Amino acid sequence: MSIQDEKSKSSRREFLRTAAVTAAASAAVPAVAKSSVYSLAPQRVLGANDRIVIGHVGMGGQGMTHLRLLKENAEANLKNNTSQVAVCDLYNKRTNEAQKALGLTDSQKFSDYRKLLEIKEIDAVWVTTSDNWHAPIAIDAMKAGKHVYIEKPMCKTLEETFALYDTVKSTKRILQVGSQGTSDPKYHAAQKMVAEGKLGTVVQAQGSYNRNGKGGEWNYYEINKDASPTATGENYVNWEVFRKGTEPAAWDPDRYFRWRKYWEYGTGLVGDLLPHRLNPLFIALNIPTTGTDGYPTRVASLGGLYVQKINPETGKMDRNVPDMINLNADFEGGPSLMLMSSCVNEQGWPEMLRGNKATMYIGGDSVEIRPEAVYADDVEGDKIQMPGGEPIEKHERNFLDCIRTNGVPNCNIEIAARVQTVISLGELSFRNGKMMHFDAKTRKAWG
Repeated sequence: MSIQDEKSKSSRREFLRTAAVTAAASAAVPAVAKSSVYSLAPQRVLGANDRIVIGHVGMGGQGMTHLRLLKENAEANLKNNTSQVAVCDLYNKRTNEAQKALGLTDSQKFSDYRKLLEIKEIDAVWVTTSDNWHAPIAIDAMKAGKHVYIEKPMCKTLEETFALYDTVKSTKRILQVGSQGTSDPKYHAAQKMVAEGKLGTVVQAQGSYNRNGKGGEWNYYEINKDASPTATGENYVNWEVFRKGTEPAAWDPDRYFRWRKYWEYGTGLVGDLLPHRLNPLFIALNIPTTGTDGYPTRVASLGGLYVQKINPETGKMDRNVPDMINLNADFEGGPSLMLMSSCVNEQGWPEMLRGNKATMYIGGDSVEIRPEAVYADDVEGDKIQMPGGEPIEKHERNFLDCIRTNGVPNCNIEIAARVQTVISLGELSFRNGKMMHFDAKTRKAWG
């Protein structure tokens, strides 16, 4: 069978599968919400000076980054006052490395996240697994009485989006999505300008997140050739749990270590890179987040796998996610949102909000407003400097502060659910080859 024939056969299978996902998204009560083994646990009330006790699920590269930053900031007494007491991963080597980094005992490391959640002293859980496990772990954590910091994308499917939303509301736990751009002050400054009407009516926004690399995006994730589900000791990987019932059933180290390249476990560019722009732009645009307002009405994605088709190491198809994607989203009454992500060309679009009276440029440490020519006498140009950027530790601290004050984090569930709806519809649009429509009142998607 030729590669083209195999691609056609694969595309047909993907179409049928994603059509089923779309139908599942219409369910009024998401099935994932019923799967939790936890009844609602009581929440420990924390004072301003109380230490926040943390557990980690997922100890890959990003999980270890969080562990290191939290440890460094706690040691430097930078007001986070945390203690990291438990780690969990499906790969023994990663769990051992995290255990060593924190000086934990064997009783403080786990391969089953449910055992970690049984530790009553834990106040917050960092979820840094593959995308397909974000929602189940976060839902169980909140039902076990824990606050949750969850890496982007918040989850994998539309169904999971609203299961998470409903769980946050019912448990009253704090959830922060790890899109640290939402803690960059320039987007909040932009939001204030938009709210003051300095752009007039905002009709369109654009942004991009592009990369390029000769070896192929995500192929820089190292593969341990000794790791497998049949290995012993630190090389053991629980592949059955990781794949979560998806095919192929046979062990594939590329799929485990470079899971972002495959729809079965990740969301490719649309979920890995676009949230870096989507979440901050959502704030800048001042899109409403009350009730059912602020959800997209339709989303369309175009693109393809143009360059990174064949893995030079194996001679086989390298991935089933695109290496270039464009996503358009419409909101009721505006604006229209246009985004691009590429891992085969690094030239992106300038980050821009277009109003009928003025255009806003966002970049670096500044926000600039330039009047439209016909409104030059009515609107003043403006440029403000907003240093701060988007360091991860700043976003972490926002989450920790909100736990202590019962505050609203910068990437809270209201923003995250609306952005994730765009992401999930964007994935479905690309995989089904059609525009996806969405009704926020019924939570139904169709295309």
